[in-house]
Amino acid sequence: MTEPSYTVLSNYIDLLLDAICVVDKQGCFEFVSPGAERIFGYTPQEMIGHSMLEFIHPDDQQLTLAVAAQINQGAVKLDFENRYIRKNGTTVHLLWSARWSDDKQQRVAVARDITSLKQAQRRQAALYAISEAAFAAEDINQLYQQIHQIIAGLMPMQSFVIARYDIQNGISFVYDSATAPEAASRVAVRLTNDLCSRVIGSGHSLLFCKAQLSAVAGNSTLSVVQPDTNALAVPLKTHSGIIGALLAQNTAHAPAYSNAELEMLEFVATQVAVSIERKQMLARLKFHALYDQLTSLPNRELFQDRMFSALARAEREQGLLALLYLDLDKFKQINDNFGHNIGDELLQEAAKRLQQAIRQTDTAARFGGDEFVILLEQVTSEATAIQLAENIRLALCQPYQIDSQRLSINPSIGVALYPQHGTVQKELVLNADEAMYLAKKAGGNRVVLSDGKLLKRALK
Repeated sequence: MTEPSYTVLSNYIDLLLDAICVVDKQGCFEFVSPGAERIFGYTPQEMIGHSMLEFIHPDDQQLTLAVAAQINQGAVKLDFENRYIRKNGTTVHLLWSARWSDDKQQRVAVARDITSLKQAQRRQAALYAISEAAFAAEDINQLYQQIHQIIAGLMPMQSFVIARYDIQNGISFVYDSATAPEAASRVAVRLTNDLCSRVIGSGHSLLFCKAQLSAVAGNSTLSVVQPDTNALAVPLKTHSGIIGALLAQNTAHAPAYSNAELEMLEFVATQVAVSIERKQMLARLKFHALYDQLTSLPNRELFQDRMFSALARAEREQGLLALLYLDLDKFKQINDNFGHNIGDELLQEAAKRLQQAIRQTDTAARFGGDEFVILLEQVTSEATAIQLAENIRLALCQPYQIDSQRLSINPSIGVALYPQHGTVQKELVLNADEAMYLAKKAGGNRVVLSDGKLLKRALK
């Protein structure tokens, strides 16, 4: 094809939305249709004579060379995809059809811009991934991690932050991808706080970059905080209002974030917000189902599940465990003399002390009223179990300061050992409960083994 024929042909093909390109065997452009500037951002004159490798995305160069070699050998390609870098630095996704002209020793190809299609596919894939993560994640923290991974696959970033907001507690940063957030500079922390606060306060997305930018229509506001800032921040919105923000940051030397990337983050933020709210709701429902509402200790159902697992382990490993049944002596008098509000606060404080007195491997639960049950796993002997029970008794005996009242209350504790006093859950609970009543009959404020032997007496 001669130059005059290119000129004649260009009178028609400049109306095409696709780009027609002709390259030699070495991959240098010999012809580019005038309409290609809409796709590449370069004029034909800026591309002709240059190698295609100067424009292809670095990650796609080797694959493109391999396909080009096949075409040069006579293969016809109708659905090859790769990415080019536009003149403005953005990436364009292209779908190529190409063939080799043996008589002209040229490769003739037609490129179609499928960037919008790719973005739509990425958005849809991100929505599916976030929905799947919301369903599969074991807890809210794992969901945050998966959200970070999904969004990191959509755009470049050096750090990623999820901020939560509620009226009572204000803004809190529940996820920060930095490996050592405490090592971050005060300027960086202040900047993160400022960006998220502005987004949550205004309810609008913000794009912060090095260049001076003017405001744009819609929910997005383009602004500049400081010269080295390169960040995107979008609010997390649900039907109940703004629950937080997403913040993606990159280095000042990386290409500045674009409005297209901001729109992408806004798009996925809607699903992220719904997923976070749903996960939190499920976590609350699970908590209410398994934990005591007053003391936040495990309830009877959760305790029984842990007891079942502990007994199975003890049987398998031929180990020992202890079950403690605890009741607060004369607790009814506290309610009668000071009111149920004071009584509830006393139970809450006793639950805190109980949690502090046991080991991490142990479980303390509230069975109701002023009755608590403690599972002591991996006890080495009867003496160890008794000593642990005594430590709990001493912790609960210390005076309580509830509002302006200084109160004292003592526990009676019954102890049953596996397998000495029972091999099944019901049997151990009954024996420990019986031992606790023996402690009460003996005056209270003491630890009693399930055979009735008096082991500890309170000093009077």
